[in-house]
Amino acid sequence: MQEAPIAFHGVAYGRPKPHHNAELTEVGPGTPCGEFMRRYWQPLTLSARATTTPSQIRILGEDLILFRDRSGRPGLLYPRCAHRGSSLFYGRVEAEGIRCCYHGWLFSVEGECLDQPCEPCGGLHKDRVRQPWYPLQERYGLIWVYMGPPARMPVLPRWDVLEDVPEGQKLLVSHSSLYAGGDDDVEIVPCNWLQEWENVMDPFHIPILHTSFSGVQFVPEMGVMPEVNWEYADAGMRYTAYRKLDDGREMDRVTQALFPHVRIVPNVQLAEGPSSGIGWVVPVDDTSLRLCFVMKVPQDVDRLPRSPNLRPWSQMTPEERQAFPGDWEAQVSQGPITFHSEENLAGSDRGVSMLRRTLGQQIRAVQAGQDPAGTIFDPDHALIRIEAGNFFRKPSQG
Repeated sequence: MQEAPIAFHGVAYGRPKPHHNAELTEVGPGTPCGEFMRRYWQPLTLSARATTTPSQIRILGEDLILFRDRSGRPGLLYPRCAHRGSSLFYGRVEAEGIRCCYHGWLFSVEGECLDQPCEPCGGLHKDRVRQPWYPLQERYGLIWVYMGPPARMPVLPRWDVLEDVPEGQKLLVSHSSLYAGGDDDVEIVPCNWLQEWENVMDPFHIPILHTSFSGVQFVPEMGVMPEVNWEYADAGMRYTAYRKLDDGREMDRVTQALFPHVRIVPNVQLAEGPSSGIGWVVPVDDTSLRLCFVMKVPQDVDRLPRSPNLRPWSQMTPEERQAFPGDWEAQVSQGPITFHSEENLAGSDRGVSMLRRTLGQQIRAVQAGQDPAGTIFDPDHALIRIEAGNFFRKPSQG
């Protein structure tokens, strides 16, 4: 007599093919999220990276050439020369632009063809040729690029926390992966941008990952499980995490996530007051990101703070990373693009769900021909006032 087969519940065999949410994650030209991203000014890289030596840079799935002409203007051009397709990476930078190595065509930072030395009179019809380019601006030590439709180009915002730097302080600009590895030497994070950005609306991973699981990576007070209230804002969302600390103090920690990928996190050492810096989670392509940070610091500080009890991530052994995982391990181990179909979100994930929902709404607004939230067209309203910070409640009277 044949025995009845044993019933195993939840085994891996036969599981459905997993998939990711392409609407929210894919950023190339023509994709829903990619077109949404292209309606904002993007921080491209540090201003110091633009030199008279051309460099290759990738953003939103596009490979481009960055340089600074010898008159000091930064330029960002499509790499294939409009003449015969040679890469401008091998070009020579001159006072007025960049000259292709193959036949010497010269292009300005706005893609104008200024010279065709192999043609009569330097090119009688050179004005008919244009090298594809993107407009740039410089602010806060960063180069910003607008990659969207010219007719809908917004104003480059200003941020109140980064204005009016007092004496004795400076703006520190960095690509440090402070929140994804804690290492100044690691610039590109190998996972989808959303896996990093949505982490900012997840306060509950802090007392677990950053305190009880891997040891205190910030301060012990962050190990107190918070009471959290999430809410939508005009240009994104924020949460307030209330903690009653062991010493009797009561603290509200306000964190913001603003479109398209801004993250404003309060001081992790719990210094009281507004946040002193801003971060951007810039998609390099669908499976990698670049972090940009600008922060007010004392003049003698040369790097962003990192977890005091951990060595820089790139210097840690695989065994150390397994024993003391941080955001890098938690986010990158989800895969190049996490399988959203396999998730089981719970009540503590409400902020993540809300952020995805409002992001999807803005992506679809762009598809419907609208301007997404947070785009500013009036220069008189370009200053953005941030709300993030650590705020301690005054003792109750009576």
